[in-house]
Amino acid sequence: MANGKEKNPGNGSPEFGNKKANRADRADRVGKVVALFDFDGVIMDTEPQYTVFWNRQGKLHLGEEDFGPRIKGQTLTQIYHNYFMGAEEVQKQITAALNAFEEQMSYVYVPGAARFMKELRKRGVKTAIVTSSNEVKMQRVYKAHPELKGMVDCILTGEMFPRSKPAPDCFLLGMKQFGATPEQTYVFEDSFHGIQAGISSGATVIGLATTNPREAIAGKTHDVIDDFTEMTYERMTAVCRELSCGA
Repeated sequence: MANGKEKNPGNGSPEFGNKKANRADRADRVGKVVALFDFDGVIMDTEPQYTVFWNRQGKLHLGEEDFGPRIKGQTLTQIYHNYFMGAEEVQKQITAALNAFEEQMSYVYVPGAARFMKELRKRGVKTAIVTSSNEVKMQRVYKAHPELKGMVDCILTGEMFPRSKPAPDCFLLGMKQFGATPEQTYVFEDSFHGIQAGISSGATVIGLATTNPREAIAGKTHDVIDDFTEMTYERMTAVCRELSCGA
């Protein structure tokens, strides 16, 4: 997304296709598959609510329209550093407003997400939620959905990695948790920052068109889905093989 980043070869590139096509085969041979899920916009359909909140904050404090889409995938610390540096009173106002907002938020699963995550656990896939959200916010989520912790092997929050998305630190930490390689890892993301982080980590990235239109993320991911309704273990592990078709 940012200027100056090396352009990823397109899905039609033979070199890209051949390299990625072997990933599922290699994962099968070593007997380990890992799935890392972003949270907002991937597991829970919360991004439209956050867009409303951050658009309001951008207009109020910066006089900017459409501020919400600009900060997708960033931690609160990163947002303050990038846009509100030195404005301590404004930061306090936003934090208080955000806490109140999240208390009233609706946490609804993206269609098919819960089923798919359970399927992966049954198939022996190691799974983790990798989110830029902080632990305070996630405690509110656990209150609304106490079952969530038991649906994955671990949950990594924004306090646990030094650099936020689009840096790959969060997904590299997820791989480290399971002793996995990028070739064994699938990342599910919706935001441009998150997608870039996944690509930079070397994982196979499946984009969800929940926050951005399909056409906006199609060239940046290895596959695009609207939600998890038709997603299965077989489809996930076949993504790399399909790239080799290069049609």
